[in-house]
Amino acid sequence: MNDETLTIQQVAAATGLSEHTLRYYERIGLIHPISRADNGHRRYSTNDIGWIDFLNKLRAAGMSIQQMQVYSELQRQGESTLPQRLEMLKSLRSEVEARIDALREHLGVIHYKIDLYSEIVEQKALEVT
Repeated sequence: MNDETLTIQQVAAATGLSEHTLRYYERIGLIHPISRADNGHRRYSTNDIGWIDFLNKLRAAGMSIQQMQVYSELQRQGESTLPQRLEMLKSLRSEVEARIDALREHLGVIHYKIDLYSEIVEQKALEVT
């Protein structure tokens, strides 16, 4: 193995994606065509790993596969697409912040119930003793 490239198995282990998903991402254009060794096996670079990690973060943040395809195509087109990519990321940030705000509200209710139940349990424990 060349020290500068990784096999699909190594990339799957490093990124948490299955080999099938890596092939799928390449087929639908999320990942550019991966270079091949003489035997035809895919050989990933450290830049490929960085891009895949970024895709994982976009997906985890809630970006759809379709939106990721648009973003990936814009990225391949170069710096002239920075304004569009910036808008896509700002939109995603707003969606993530809204979900975080909703989760904080839900967490507040959970904290309230924990405090309420803790107080009731403590009072009942004092009544028994």
